[in-house]
Amino acid sequence: MNVLLAGPRGFCAGVEMAIECLNETIRCVGPKIFVYHEIVHNKVVVEFFQNQGVTFVNSVDDVPCGSTLVFSAHGVSPSVRYAARVRSLQVIDATCPLVTKVHLEAIRYAREGYTIILIGHSGHDEILGTMGEAPDSIVLVESPEDVDVLNYGAGDKLAYLTQTTLSVDEANAVIQRLRQRFPQIESPAKEDICYATTNRQEAITMTLKSADLLIVVGSQNSSNSRRLLEKGLAAGVPGYLVDGAKDLQLEWFNGVETVLMTAGASAPESAVQECVYYLQHHFNALVSDAVLRQESIRFPLPRELQILRGVENGNAMQSD
Repeated sequence: MNVLLAGPRGFCAGVEMAIECLNETIRCVGPKIFVYHEIVHNKVVVEFFQNQGVTFVNSVDDVPCGSTLVFSAHGVSPSVRYAARVRSLQVIDATCPLVTKVHLEAIRYAREGYTIILIGHSGHDEILGTMGEAPDSIVLVESPEDVDVLNYGAGDKLAYLTQTTLSVDEANAVIQRLRQRFPQIESPAKEDICYATTNRQEAITMTLKSADLLIVVGSQNSSNSRRLLEKGLAAGVPGYLVDGAKDLQLEWFNGVETVLMTAGASAPESAVQECVYYLQHHFNALVSDAVLRQESIRFPLPRELQILRGVENGNAMQSD
């Protein structure tokens, strides 16, 4: 058996920043902190922090007043920020800068009087946060069929934004229908789908023709991981989405000569290597890399955490 490891894969810059942010917050204030929603959509990562004592919540009301609360990489709405202030919480904002970009675009378009067509998946944490920025100005669509029932005219001021973790093909199909129906629609100067999502989709597209089976390492609630799986299925390559080696089943690999393996942007490389070892152990798999391009982007830690670290370092110097 041959295993092709697609690259880039795994953690993107936003996920790396969010995880580093949570690690540093634990180091500065201890593990008894709270995170609004999952820090990233990955079961392995969430369980790692839960085992350290971190509590994940779906409501700010569940956070004791005066506690430390970390916002997840997916961003939050202004109402969540307000609720945190009311409870006097020490907030560390780990929102991915690329998600923040979409929020700022929504605010700008709403102020300029546009109706915003937001392309994304209903109920996703990122969508909830973005819609919260301008709830009276945003309409969510998930498909070209949703576009067909929109009731706007040639004189309406329209703009579109997209969830950062969409399938490029999926988003383009909706955008094409929007432009057909509403030629006047505006869009940001730079697309919203993040570089990492695009890179991971392109990386597996490059090698799908050589594969008999696709294994995507990532959690079921990870949007970008599911898009990778769908990419393979659409090309006629069977595949599975797994959190790690414990989810693999021997019968999946009967008659398989080449496995293409990748990982969603929130999946740790350790989970990938566990799956590789599983295939080496059971099938004497030969592993090779199929790298489309290298990624070197890094995002700085949020300002409030840098201030917290500065205070900590200052106190340490005084104690010396």
